[in-house]
Amino acid sequence: MNRISQCPICQSSEFTEFLKTQDYFLTNQKFTIEQCTACGFKFTEPRPILDDLPKYYESQEYISHSNADKGPVNKIYQTVRSHTLQRKSRLIRKYIHEGQILDIGCGTGEFLNIMQQSKFVATGIEPNQDARKRAKRDYGLAVYDEADLNGLQRKYFNVITLWHVLEHVYNLNERIAQIKELIAEDGILIIAVPNPSSWDAKHYGEFWAAYDCPRHLYHFDQLAVKNLFNNYGFEIINQNPMYFDSFYVSMLSEKYKQSKFQFLKGMTNGFISNFSAIFNQRNYSSIIYVLKQIKA
Repeated sequence: MNRISQCPICQSSEFTEFLKTQDYFLTNQKFTIEQCTACGFKFTEPRPILDDLPKYYESQEYISHSNADKGPVNKIYQTVRSHTLQRKSRLIRKYIHEGQILDIGCGTGEFLNIMQQSKFVATGIEPNQDARKRAKRDYGLAVYDEADLNGLQRKYFNVITLWHVLEHVYNLNERIAQIKELIAEDGILIIAVPNPSSWDAKHYGEFWAAYDCPRHLYHFDQLAVKNLFNNYGFEIINQNPMYFDSFYVSMLSEKYKQSKFQFLKGMTNGFISNFSAIFNQRNYSSIIYVLKQIKA
């Protein structure tokens, strides 16, 4: 385990404890979420060393790597996935109709498969070897290891996407610098992350499934996303809610609490969270950010 000495956004070294939680998904290890006193950014402490991180993903229940459909929550996830994939595709085509797309953390390739059917040349980055193999085998995708990012063509990709990936990235600033090198001058960057300022995050506290420590190393509210990407010359041009996430995360959170009527409570609280966000600065459970480079 190691600790962060400086805030990745503002470089302050002054932190306070925000929340104590644990790895409810796999190991039951205890973790703390720290908050930067200067800018408010939240991150998991302590975090595993880089070489130890893969063991925290070693479960057939980890959907993005295994495409699992066992259990009621996973079955619901799979049912909704086809709708959300089409919604992601439509969002991208609002800005760019064809070109080169790079999906970082592409998992088993379902999203990139949709995009390659829509006049895009699709490339993926996926650190998990089994997920890479599935993406190549099932969809014929060009998917590379994380270590191959620096070998991709500079200023080449019209669209770069990270769907619930940025919170997993170990060397955060290094990754954003890489993205800046790879994206075309007029390209769009799409980031989707959970939002610790959402109603469901506040309601569930330490049990909120989207804290997902230690797989989630960072926890991004709207201000954190704005400040982080402004540091690299990007600006947010649009935000979109991920409505389903509040239901999915709430059901998982009820599971972690070992409560009765998990489905009913999860659905109810997912609805409350989405409704609350309408009146609370659009603080949805998860948010999609569309960004472009700021022109000089």
